[in-house]
Amino acid sequence: MDRFLKHQEILDKCEKINQDYDIDPSFFDGIVDELLDREEPAEDIVLAGFQRLLSEVDHEIERMESFADMRPNCFMGCAFCCYFPIIISRMEAKMMFRSIEQFDEGRKESIFAHWENYFLQHKEKLAKGMAMDSEDPETKLEYKKLNLPCPMLDPETQLCMAYEVRPIPCRTYLNYSNPSVCAEQHMPKEPFSYEFLYTFYFGAINELIQVLYENGEEVMVDYPSDAWSYDYLPAWINQWREGTLHEV
Repeated sequence: MDRFLKHQEILDKCEKINQDYDIDPSFFDGIVDELLDREEPAEDIVLAGFQRLLSEVDHEIERMESFADMRPNCFMGCAFCCYFPIIISRMEAKMMFRSIEQFDEGRKESIFAHWENYFLQHKEKLAKGMAMDSEDPETKLEYKKLNLPCPMLDPETQLCMAYEVRPIPCRTYLNYSNPSVCAEQHMPKEPFSYEFLYTFYFGAINELIQVLYENGEEVMVDYPSDAWSYDYLPAWINQWREGTLHEV
């Protein structure tokens, strides 16, 4: 069994990444260029770009881990990080929900049914969480203390119900130390966030949609306002459920 990394070892390896690893933006740009050459409906191109660019974030993390000789100790069913607040743009929310609508019927209906129960079961906690200022540095801890699960977390399996289209924050928070630190603390110091990769992902998806929009294509989002409007994931899901998540 691999030895768990100590906190200082993680810091040293992350410093090595910061100093010596260069992110190659061509991996992200190449996806956009290839998609823009396709003769397909704009919506298909947007959803393909959304899903492929999310996957590219995973691949970039794997390249950095290989560079620094790091292996995450996160495992299936370990869902402690699924209680943090997840904040995404309206644009990402629409692409995520449209992707879910393309899941097979059984899986899709299971998610929709779960959401109905979720908003009933967690009504009071949701009211408190959604009222928190997402820009307040203290909010992350206070939200975590609510013990409010992500609306995509299956309560029985403790697995994400839409894993392949989960947002950037869910992909970029990884633990390389003993998994017990996540179980024992609301805000453990050991896990590392690659959330800086959001800049590359967002720049690429924004470029893709901007080009399609400027070419007069129907891009399924209200561009550019959707790209710059942020809220909690449960808030966007609730708007989708109520039919108030505006779509062009």
